[in-house]
Amino acid sequence: MAEFLPLWLFAGVCVFLLFGYPVAFSLGGTALLFAAGGAMFGTFDAVFLEALPNRLFGIVRNETLIAVPLFVLMGVLLEKSKLAERLLDSMAMLFGTMRGGLGISVILVGMLMAASTGIVGATVVTMGMISLPTMLRRGYDPALATGTICATGTLGQIIPPSIALVLLGDVMSNAFQKAQLDMGVFSPKTVSVGDLFVGALIPGLILVSLYILYVAMVAWLQPEKAPAVPKEELRRGVDDSSLFVDVVKGLVPPLLLILAVLGSILGGLATPTEAAGVGAFGAAVLAWLSGKLSLQTLKACVLTTTKVTGMVFMILIGASLFSLVFRGFGGEELIHEFFNQLPGGVISAVLIVMLVMFFLGFILDFIEITFVVVPIVAPVLLAMGLDPVWLGIMMAINLQTSFLTPPFGFALFYLRGVAPPEVKTQSIYKGVIPFILIQLFVLLLLAVWPDLATWLPEKVYG
Repeated sequence: MAEFLPLWLFAGVCVFLLFGYPVAFSLGGTALLFAAGGAMFGTFDAVFLEALPNRLFGIVRNETLIAVPLFVLMGVLLEKSKLAERLLDSMAMLFGTMRGGLGISVILVGMLMAASTGIVGATVVTMGMISLPTMLRRGYDPALATGTICATGTLGQIIPPSIALVLLGDVMSNAFQKAQLDMGVFSPKTVSVGDLFVGALIPGLILVSLYILYVAMVAWLQPEKAPAVPKEELRRGVDDSSLFVDVVKGLVPPLLLILAVLGSILGGLATPTEAAGVGAFGAAVLAWLSGKLSLQTLKACVLTTTKVTGMVFMILIGASLFSLVFRGFGGEELIHEFFNQLPGGVISAVLIVMLVMFFLGFILDFIEITFVVVPIVAPVLLAMGLDPVWLGIMMAINLQTSFLTPPFGFALFYLRGVAPPEVKTQSIYKGVIPFILIQLFVLLLLAVWPDLATWLPEKVYG
């Protein structure tokens, strides 16, 4: 019975979460309860808890995690500057006159917003508010419109700079070093957030291309679901030269910001944390140039950033306590032994981890899964010889898929909150299913051809 205490610990956390307790306190509180009970009955050595102060000190000293508040601030500032609204208007005038053009415009704008902000909730809500009423008014099928917006919003998970990749990269780096030390490699190689950023570029662009291809196919096969908008109605008397100027004005600011952030990382000029500082400053400049940056707006942006950052770090502290107690009960040995006894070896181990993370995505956010599940399973998987960049990208796309999965996908809740009352929830659920299948197909492609994730980092950093 005692050897299964790590599993009971994990189940206890799930129970407290189902009762509605905050994630950070569910993790830390459950761990302390089990640690106290284990120490009382002699199944847990309290010496493990002595490592907690060092872990907490390591968290607050971690320079990589400074990128989190900076990227959040960047995203909030861009939301306030109405950049997405201007960009969508420009794209709609450019593509809206073709069948499915509005849907393609939403995908392209969502891709640029994902590369600018990296925040799923902000992108889904913003795109839902400014594009869904327009798409419905132009005769788009509600399922196609809502599915496109939800799926596009989740691109913030995989297209860099992404907060999910920042957190996942930090956890994966620690797991990779631990796996190498466990294998007796005392001069371990490292994997950085920048590696994951570069590794995510090709899979992210493949996802965007497949989204566009799907919308184009629907518009071709069922034109009534994605009708074209008459040129004179959409452009409202705007001639071609004025349209070109409007498109340039809408496209240049986000492209310059993306170039500043990603270009500085890819060019080796800045670390992801330094690039996040550049991005936050650039977003503030864009908000100021748009006339939206008042003292009150800046105060609201900083307050939102502080709340999100506080939540992330509280979850990280709770997850650190949970992982210490999990290790004290022999959880790592249990997981290692379980994976090694699987008949399919590393393939079965990866498949089981992906399934567990997928289903946990129904009830947990990506932050909790990244801080709780990944540190437990990643060292074991990496010790089996898996590439850390490939594994990180696989996990990121898997978590992205869980954002869309009915009935608990977070992107569905975000859109439901801003969608008009006439849009039925079942339409949203129906609309995301093709995009879930597309994401699973990309996961399969990555599983068959790992070079899709590993080739570019080797070229850039190799």
